[in-house]
Amino acid sequence: MFSVTFNKFNIFVADVANKIHNLGSDTITVALSDTTPVATNTVQSNITEISYTNLSARAVTVTSSSQSSGTYKLVANQLTLTASGTVAQFRYVVLYNSTSAGKNLIGWYDYGSEVNMVNGDTFIVGFDLTNGVLTIA
Repeated sequence: MFSVTFNKFNIFVADVANKIHNLGSDTITVALSDTTPVATNTVQSNITEISYTNLSARAVTVTSSSQSSGTYKLVANQLTLTASGTVAQFRYVVLYNSTSAGKNLIGWYDYGSEVNMVNGDTFIVGFDLTNGVLTIA
């Protein structure tokens, strides 16, 4: 597991205000890319994704979606991706809302270098279990 920082897409703030996301009940999914995301990207189709042919499911399990004293926090279980063959290299893990019609983007993580997986390898997307995937204050 790597220590990485969450980067939000600019549109995410407007999408929350415009009721595009219901982070407590919508399905949040991981997209993998070897192309740097841009903060001005808005939907999944803006991301150059790798092939997922030899990779396990990428849906995130949200465990808590709540606010306290005006600060919202989204918490999710760590996601373990498992290869059942060779997987194309990737560096970026992108979160998007696969329930929304446009598959609107939320944010991404840069792992600093390419990740390569072959049959039997696992990769853990280690969401912060204390501070959450993201907070909104």
